[in-house]
Amino acid sequence: MSTLLAADVGNTNIVLGAYDGAKLLATWRTATRSDQTEDELAVMIDALLGREDLSLDDVEALVLGSVVPPLTAAFTLLAERYLDRPALVIGPGIKTGVRLRVDNPSEVGADRIANTVAAHRRYGGPAIVVDFGTTTNFDVVSAEGDFLGGAFAPGLEVSAESLFSRAARLFRVPFTPPANAIGKNTADCLRSGIVFGYVGLVEGLLARLEAELKPASPRVVATGGLAGTIAPLAKGIERVDDDLTLEGLRLLWEINA
Repeated sequence: MSTLLAADVGNTNIVLGAYDGAKLLATWRTATRSDQTEDELAVMIDALLGREDLSLDDVEALVLGSVVPPLTAAFTLLAERYLDRPALVIGPGIKTGVRLRVDNPSEVGADRIANTVAAHRRYGGPAIVVDFGTTTNFDVVSAEGDFLGGAFAPGLEVSAESLFSRAARLFRVPFTPPANAIGKNTADCLRSGIVFGYVGLVEGLLARLEAELKPASPRVVATGGLAGTIAPLAKGIERVDDDLTLEGLRLLWEINA
């Protein structure tokens, strides 16, 4: 079997997807370690592929979207050493089919380009992708599939960790919403502020972005590791698409292949 491996390398997690043509065979999420070598990555990926009765020998190509430069280099070396062909690294100089309607196109991350491509292909435009990761990215896509820009907000985990580390008498709580916004104990007060407060941030930014797109009415799609936690609570998010970024990477590989 000829398999395409898509790798979405973020600051917190690496998300991997194995494709047979357009069919997504399996996905895996691992913690990001920026010091991993190409050999360590190869051992890890080979073991994950083994769960699907595959191996690195079955991988025909690697498409990479990365915001972690040391891992960009490690994945590039992995492709050269273990796949005998260069990885397709999403960045300046590759075909995307996306017009970047921003001040500095070179600043636009690979994940945002992938989200734009996949969202427009799957849902049309205009659209807003809310990508819940280390940062929460709001990616705005035009009716024609252009990337219009958006917004960054501190991610839910980053925000909560800052609170836990700076307040001596507070403690870590799970990111599950309490029954009521009015907390009756410290844990529920924390969960209310962290979860419902973050929902308010998402709803507020969406309202401003949608107001600037009027009279168009955008589709709003959530993706990323914490999408399943926040999206069901936030007004305006229509659906969660866990594999949106991976699908964008696959489509970008298809465009360039």
